[in-house]
Amino acid sequence: MPTILDRIGNTSLLALRRVVPPNGNRILLKLENENPTGSMKDRMALAMIEAAEGDSRLPPGGTVVEYTGGSNGVSLALVCAVKGHPLHIVSSDAFAREKLDHMRILGARLHIVASDGGGMTEKLTRDMIAAAHKIAEETGGFWTDQLNNASQLAAYRRLGEEIWRQTEGRIDGFVQSSARPPPSAGRQKNSAAITRISLRSRSNRPNLRCSPAANPVPTR
Repeated sequence: MPTILDRIGNTSLLALRRVVPPNGNRILLKLENENPTGSMKDRMALAMIEAAEGDSRLPPGGTVVEYTGGSNGVSLALVCAVKGHPLHIVSSDAFAREKLDHMRILGARLHIVASDGGGMTEKLTRDMIAAAHKIAEETGGFWTDQLNNASQLAAYRRLGEEIWRQTEGRIDGFVQSSARPPPSAGRQKNSAAITRISLRSRSNRPNLRCSPAANPVPTR
């Protein structure tokens, strides 16, 4: 029977018509807000959980652990709720209350690490990672460890395949906002680059342009 997880991906591609020059290039927007939680992170969360289920790192009903500022945690909470996996989220009061509430509503158990005055610091990140590691050891749970989990790269590749199919191969450039790089060899490739690799693998355009756009909006 279909579930809400079947609505992840295959988002619309919308052509801009009034904000481009009359003789300008065709510009298309990928509407990732159509994913169930409104974020493309749904793709990555599903890829990590399904990969762990597939190779038995995550048994049926097994516990999942992650540290997050919210976006990835909300997506994981949705996926785990549907699949029946208890989820422990390590987060902090440095992040938006709305995201924390969203994860709770979806059934995640939150472990809040206190920040220093509400600010995000390197020490806070280290404390969150340590807390997630400890919970994973105590519960025997699967730690998705998003910054070092290569399973999510499959989701970026599928995104590239999706764009290629929707444009019928008529694409010359790609721009993707990226708050931080996903895991990869040397952790040097960002999400836009991973998607570009997928697009290039389907084309005869080795000069297909790719431009990562850093997200200037803070979490809080």
